[in-house]
Amino acid sequence: MNNSVLNSIEKGAFILNETELHRLSKTELHCHLDGSLSLSAVRRLAALADIAIPETDEALRHLVTAPPDVESLGDYLKTFDFIRPLLQTPEALELAAYDVIVQAAEENVRYIEVRFAPELSMDQGMTATATIEAVLAGTKRAMDAFDIQANILVCGMRQSPQAVTEAIFKETQPFVGRGVGSADFAGNEIDFPTASVTEAIQTAQQLHIPLTFHAGECHCAQNIADAIALGIRRIGHATASFDQPALIDQIVQTGTTVELCLTSNLQTKAAHNLSEFPYQALKQAGAKITINTDNRTVSHTTLTREYWQFQQLFGTTKADFLRFNLNAVDAAFIDEANKTTLRERLMKEYE
Repeated sequence: MNNSVLNSIEKGAFILNETELHRLSKTELHCHLDGSLSLSAVRRLAALADIAIPETDEALRHLVTAPPDVESLGDYLKTFDFIRPLLQTPEALELAAYDVIVQAAEENVRYIEVRFAPELSMDQGMTATATIEAVLAGTKRAMDAFDIQANILVCGMRQSPQAVTEAIFKETQPFVGRGVGSADFAGNEIDFPTASVTEAIQTAQQLHIPLTFHAGECHCAQNIADAIALGIRRIGHATASFDQPALIDQIVQTGTTVELCLTSNLQTKAAHNLSEFPYQALKQAGAKITINTDNRTVSHTTLTREYWQFQQLFGTTKADFLRFNLNAVDAAFIDEANKTTLRERLMKEYE
């Protein structure tokens, strides 16, 4: 990293207003497709599926946004039940992927990884391959129209039989490096810890599919440690590490990148308050941090809003944002040539 650029940025204004934060070039590694649909896209999807929805945006938002007082991750995930029937055709998935990537492009995200679970769109007979092809079509259409690069990540559901997830990963493998960046595991972490999906993790590794992994979102630090022990070097959330110095040292020593999601962690009570959010402990230890939305619509947020909160709550600086974006590029599931291009672009645009 060019320290002279970072030093010059540090000497600049500390507080950036929302417009300035919006203009910053950004990257995002942790964004769920079904949790990030705009209300206009939800309306189009409902029309395609012939499903009645509320007429007012206020009433519709109530259905697709988790309330701030949810009691747990499980309660938060219930919000996705409304979206699932809307994403059961190739046309719907293409529309959804296009919508989410365009939202990111409009706030100057230069690179984004959007993750989705094929299993959740297979209720009416689509294959995993068909779901991936549809999401890739929407991704390509968005990249052709806007100044953004995107990859998709394929999630297995922790609570599903491992055989189901392994079959989906086998269908995923031909797309790796052709628009698909990696595999992931989402869903009910508290009842299905890392150890419960070890076989599916190993299947992905045997198929040479890179991995990121949801862990530590339910006060379960062991899930993070177990994932790292299995060779996974990107962790979604890692919230439970906040008071685990030995685990944080393990994160740092293994070069593991953490995908932080502030708003959703506070909503799901993964962090009951800011003292349980791991940002400051990870940053002080020198961990590779990235900032993400998780679910733009379910958490009623944007990446710009996340930056604003980090700045207001933690004093995060413009130079910090650049570091975190460069961390994201380093951890991105793209080739080195694209990483070099992205790094150079970010450095130039921040300078």
